[in-house]
Amino acid sequence: MKTNGGRRRIRALGWSQRAWRGAGMAQKKYLQAKLTQFLREDRIQLWKPPYTDENKKVGLALKDLAKKYSDKLECCENEVEKMIEEIRCKAIERGTGNENYRTTGIATIEVFLPPRLKKDRKNFLETRLLITGRELRSKIAETFGFQENYIKIVINKKQLQLGKTLEEQGVAHNVKAMVLELKQSEEDVRKNFQLEEEEQNEAELKEKQIQRTKRGLEILAQRAAETVVDPEMTPYLDIANQTGRSIRIPASERKALMLAMGYHEKGRAFLKRKEYGIALPCLLDADKYFCECCRELLDTVDNYAVLQLDIVWCYFRLEQLECLDDAEKKLNLAQKCFKNCYGENHQRLVHIKGNCGKEKVLFLRLYLLQGIRNYHSGNDVEACEYLNKARQLLKELYIDPSKVDNLLQLGFTAQEARLGLRACDGNVDHAATHITNRREILLSNPQMWWLNDSNPETDNRQESPSQENIDQLVYMGFDALVAEAALRVFRGNVQLAAQTLAHNGGSLPPDLPLSPEDSLSPPATSPSDSAGTSSASTDEDMETEAVNEILEDIPEHEEDYLDSTLEDEEMIIAEYLSYVENMKSATKKN
Repeated sequence: MKTNGGRRRIRALGWSQRAWRGAGMAQKKYLQAKLTQFLREDRIQLWKPPYTDENKKVGLALKDLAKKYSDKLECCENEVEKMIEEIRCKAIERGTGNENYRTTGIATIEVFLPPRLKKDRKNFLETRLLITGRELRSKIAETFGFQENYIKIVINKKQLQLGKTLEEQGVAHNVKAMVLELKQSEEDVRKNFQLEEEEQNEAELKEKQIQRTKRGLEILAQRAAETVVDPEMTPYLDIANQTGRSIRIPASERKALMLAMGYHEKGRAFLKRKEYGIALPCLLDADKYFCECCRELLDTVDNYAVLQLDIVWCYFRLEQLECLDDAEKKLNLAQKCFKNCYGENHQRLVHIKGNCGKEKVLFLRLYLLQGIRNYHSGNDVEACEYLNKARQLLKELYIDPSKVDNLLQLGFTAQEARLGLRACDGNVDHAATHITNRREILLSNPQMWWLNDSNPETDNRQESPSQENIDQLVYMGFDALVAEAALRVFRGNVQLAAQTLAHNGGSLPPDLPLSPEDSLSPPATSPSDSAGTSSASTDEDMETEAVNEILEDIPEHEEDYLDSTLEDEEMIIAEYLSYVENMKSATKKN
């Protein structure tokens, strides 16, 4: 965590205009949810007399309701009356739509637009269910001002398939559809043709990236299902349990599980880059493939629970949490799965790993999302309870930056430092020992380090190692060429390069995959080879590219999913606690 106290205080006390607007919107949603609860408890049917007359106009009795509930909400009577009228109008619209669907077969779809286009009023679209997904996408693009190739549609937590009809995909009347934009710019009107062209190219590149992801994962999953694979020549994926041992999976489920885990890792990579619009389809595909696996398997690994958190987190970051009808179900499923995997009070986890400090990060996010969901459902007591539990865990997981610096000076990475300190309750000496022990295990299997680091900022493998680092290894007695190759493989980490070379008699292990620039002998070439390189890319080249893109996003550290600076979580916890704690004073001002 950063310790820039001044900036942190300004952020907490002096909210920007945008933040105040966000706070007002969140509080309005809370009040609407609370008001809906009261109406449901009192069995008030706003679409019937005396609240709605025969012409569907508002009745005088609505003012009495507004007075009654304004006292309970401690909110201005006029504001409550506006909210009740808004709920009444939506009920009338829903009833009209239901009647229309029964008589004409024309369904109503509630459309959730990207945050930049969100309005207070919800958006509805009428359509027949026999049209294709492509036709619905065209209709949404035309109605709300998108270009077709810029958007994807998610319905029932699945990406809309363009070639199938809505009916074939289980789309029904009153369903919710979420629009994801592939472009990043938020400008509404494009006046510059060059910018438009660049955005179109960007959208096409992202679509190709998604297709390459699908192809790469299919190839890797197929290789994993084959009986004979040469690990030295052919990259493939393996499945391991919490102790690092490979898990034997029935062939009928292995491919589905490989695809599920592959899509999850790819989605997590996009989440780290805050590309939520691309992350969500990957995460939803992962969920689909996980559901093809047996229930017993899902209850014994925590991957499925982590995926549920990631999906809900993605919806929240897209500001579309209300579009996820089963957010509560997913969070409860994650909590149950964690209990099955880790044991009551984490005793099974402690038995396997010796600690549970790192896994607390998962529970922090679980409690935070449960708090947010309850807040938006009008359950302020439950929201406050979960948010305070998250805040307590945040305090326990806080890492002193000076301790991280101490471990960095010992040659460890920032990720290793965070994970080590949390595993050892902040004790620097114990953390150093913990990290060193893990590295010594990895020295017997150094190819694990060959995969790209999950953090692009620390990936120096493609860059030339500094002469200073090469000289340092040469001074230790290693050959200059070998030293340079080792530094490339281990991303400039001098200590790890030195340990590996020393462990292997001054050379790199023969089974370690090397990139062409890391090879110590130039590959033999022939005129025919040279001629071939100038030809167009073959299908095999494209498959290799697709596979490499997947492998680049598979994190080197097996506990990468437990590593977080928690800066985002810290800000969101403070934000939502302020909504809850200041609710009464905020509503009185209204």
